[in-house]
Order: sequence, then structure tokens, then C-alpha cells
Amino acid sequence: MQSFRNHHPHRSRSRSPLRRGLFIAASAIAAFAAAFTSTAAASSAVNYVALGDSYSSGVGAGSYISSSGSCLRSTNAYSALWAAAHAPNSYVSVACSGATTADVINSQVSALSSATTLVSVTIGGNDVGFSNVMQTCVLNSTSTCLAAVAAAEQQVATVLPGKLNNALAAIRAHAPSAHVVVLDYPELYDLNNSWFCIGLSTADRQALNQAADQLDAAIHTAAANAGDTFADVKPKFSGHVLCDSSGWLHSVNVTDLTESYHPTATGQSSGYLPVFSAVAP
Repeated sequence: MQSFRNHHPHRSRSRSPLRRGLFIAASAIAAFAAAFTSTAAASSAVNYVALGDSYSSGVGAGSYISSSGSCLRSTNAYSALWAAAHAPNSYVSVACSGATTADVINSQVSALSSATTLVSVTIGGNDVGFSNVMQTCVLNSTSTCLAAVAAAEQQVATVLPGKLNNALAAIRAHAPSAHVVVLDYPELYDLNNSWFCIGLSTADRQALNQAADQLDAAIHTAAANAGDTFADVKPKFSGHVLCDSSGWLHSVNVTDLTESYHPTATGQSSGYLPVFSAVAP
């Protein structure tokens, strides 16, 4: 009997670490399950609407949805990729190629409601004639290009701020409880590699990058004024623009001018998506 008492404590101690290990493992699994459930519940409560122009519709990313017609909404657009990964309660994109701030106000904000909890938007480039400026620079002399860029910059400085303010105010009026994420545009060229990059002159590229920076600054200011979240894609695109070996932007495509200077599918998934995901719920 005494012998049994001497051995019993040893057997109890030998099982104790196992019990502790099982308890820790079970606790970890329970914590993971709770976190997963919480994340899933948060995603399922999100009602997401994507607004804006071609950079949000996904022009240049391929895989266009036939029902979107000339709006060219792509399943590779950052908004669609985010929705596929997070399974929100609802998702719709009304972003459209060529859209201006007026189009957002007149044709897109009707997709919003008091139930909308998340909104993304890129807008402003078409208000200052982005596509026309690019076409001018591609087809004409440097002096003509610089004049077109200067005219667009004047629009950015004088007219665009009011238009952006009106568009963001309309978004807030239609979705008063939503987290609104305002994304900007990447610079187009890596000027460090301009000396061996064919096409436009370095002066053209410098002017276009400067105009993009001014446009983005105006968008940033408008987002701040509206109390919205500003998401800057320029750092993510650094090293992946035109004149870089692994570019995420389409250069001039004479067979499809619509895609020119727009993000590729990789530009959407590796450029816009992570920037949006970092600030979305």
C-alpha cells in the first residue's frame, strides 16, 4: 500500500504537462475560432459600394463584365477583388470609364443608402481632361504637350476643388454612416529611367508626373475637408510605372487606346487592392 502511494504522485505529475498542453491547445483553438467568427461577422455586416472612374471600374485589367457595357467594369478591379476576399453582406460597383464628378453626383450616388457602410472612389482625372492631355502629348510636340498639361493644372487649381467637394458631399448625403475611402492616381513615369525609355520626351514625362502630383494633392485636400479617408497609391506603384521593367501600367496601346495609361490586372491586385485593404474595415 505504501508502495502505491509512493508511485501515484509520480503518475499524476507525468500527466499534468499533457493536461496543460491540451488545455493550452484548446484555448488557442477557441481563441482562433472566436477571432475568425468576429472577422466573418464584421465582413458580413459590410455593405460596400464602389464609385468612380476607369481606375475604379478596372479599365486595363481585362475580364470585363459584359453587362457593364462601355463602363468596362472588370472582375479584376480592386473593389471586386476585395469583395471576393472578404465576402461582405453586399457589394456593387457602379464605377464607369470616363466618369466625372458630375457623373458621380448624377448617376452613381443613387446606388448608396443609409445602409451603406463602405464606399470607395477614384474621381477627378476626367474633370481636367486626363485622356485628352495624354493623347495630345503622345501625338504632338513637347511644346504642345506642355501647354496642354499647364491648362489641366490650371483646372486642378481653380475648378476641380469645388467639383470634388460637391461630389464627396453628395456621397456623404446619400451614405451618412459610411466609411468613405478616396483613392488617388499613380504617377505615370519613372523619371530615373526616362533616358532609355522610348516614347515621350523627358520634359513631357516630368510635366505629366507633376500634374499627377497636383491632382492627387487636390484629391487629398478634398478628402480631408469631407472627413473621408485618403488612400495614396503612389508609394505602392513606385518601381512599377512606365519606364520600369515590371510596370503595372499600360503604355500607349494603338489597338486599344482606352487601356492606355491605366493599371493592368497586377496594378489593381498589387497596387490598388493592398492600399484599399489597409484602410477598409
